[in-house]
Amino acid sequence: MTTPSTIRSFFLDGPAGRLEVLLNEGAPSAPCSAVVAHPHPLYGGTMHNKVVFHAMKALNSFGIPVLRFNFRGVGASGGEHDNGRGEVDDVRASLDWLHSEFNLPILFCGFSFGAAVGAHAACPDDRVQALAFLGTPISAEGRSYSYDLLRECRKPKLFVSGERDQYAPAAMLRELFASVAEPKRAVFVPEADHFFAGHLDEMRAVIRQWVSEVVIPGV
Repeated sequence: MTTPSTIRSFFLDGPAGRLEVLLNEGAPSAPCSAVVAHPHPLYGGTMHNKVVFHAMKALNSFGIPVLRFNFRGVGASGGEHDNGRGEVDDVRASLDWLHSEFNLPILFCGFSFGAAVGAHAACPDDRVQALAFLGTPISAEGRSYSYDLLRECRKPKLFVSGERDQYAPAAMLRELFASVAEPKRAVFVPEADHFFAGHLDEMRAVIRQWVSEVVIPGV
C-alpha cells in the first residue's frame, strides 16, 4: 500500500490549551487510526523527532491516518510542562479527537517519554486496540517511570528498543517485559542506542512487521 501524501496542520482543544498537531491522512478504507507521542519536552522532544517521524511513516504506509501532536508547552501548544501528569490528559485529548474524526479502532505509539505517559492514557481506553512502545525509558536523567498498569493491559503490545539504549539497559527492559501481560512482543535492535541512530530503518521494519502480523493481519 502506498503512503498517502496529504498532511494537515491544525490545532485541537487540549486540557491546558490548544494542542498543535499534524495529521498524515489515511486511505478511505483505513482499518484503524493512530497517534504517535513524542519524547521528553524538556530535552528537545517534539512531534518532529526522527523516531516519531519514522514511526508515523511505518504506520501511514498501511493507509492508517496518523496524528502527531506537541505536548503542552511545546512548539505552538498551549500550557506548560507538567512533569508527565497533565501530559497523560494531552494523550487522552488526541484519542478523543481521533475517535470523533474517524470512529475507528486506535493504535497508540509512543517514543521514550511519550511511551511512558501515553501508556497511562491508552491502556485503560477501550478505543485503543494495540500499543507500540519505542525506546521505553526505565530511568533517565534522574527520572523513574512506573509501568505497573501493563501487568493487566491485555491488548497487543510491541516493545522496540536498542540493545545499547542508555535509558533502558536491555537487562532491565527484559525484566519489565517479563512482567507485562500477554499478548506482547519485544524486539531489541542490535547496536542501536535510545534514539535508534543509524538504525531507524530497522525500527521502522519491526513496526511494519508487527502491524501486518498482529494489528491488521491480512490487510
